[in-house]
Amino acid sequence: MIKQNIVFVENRAGSLKKVTNILAENQVNIFGFACFDTPEFAIFRMVSDAPEKAEKILTENGYMNRITDVIVVDLKDEVGGLDELLSVLAESNVSLNYIYTSFRREDLIPVIILHSEDIFATESVLHSNGFRVLGDVKELEKE
Repeated sequence: MIKQNIVFVENRAGSLKKVTNILAENQVNIFGFACFDTPEFAIFRMVSDAPEKAEKILTENGYMNRITDVIVVDLKDEVGGLDELLSVLAESNVSLNYIYTSFRREDLIPVIILHSEDIFATESVLHSNGFRVLGDVKELEKE
């Protein structure tokens, strides 16, 4: 299981830049992210090399944030790759809360970062259908 940070950011010019600057100054490397807005704030989700460190630093700087589990799974880099993965999940009645993309730095293989209500069941469905699920954030790093 891989951890992601969820950070609540004001909907103002430069607000997200402040978050990424704090992380960069503290040597936190972001491997994948997605940002969604709501009427009052933005939700910045990210997978990094140091989720606990990021959580501590962001809290110290006044940002409401938390850590959650996500699944990171290799995606076939071909036409229909995403459709195949989503078909397997749909056929197993898995409902996804959100997905976003990244890639493995070592070999440039695309990955999908996803969250569902039952992470363990979703991971089991993916494994049993032959998908490679990453077990450690280090698998996203370049060696």
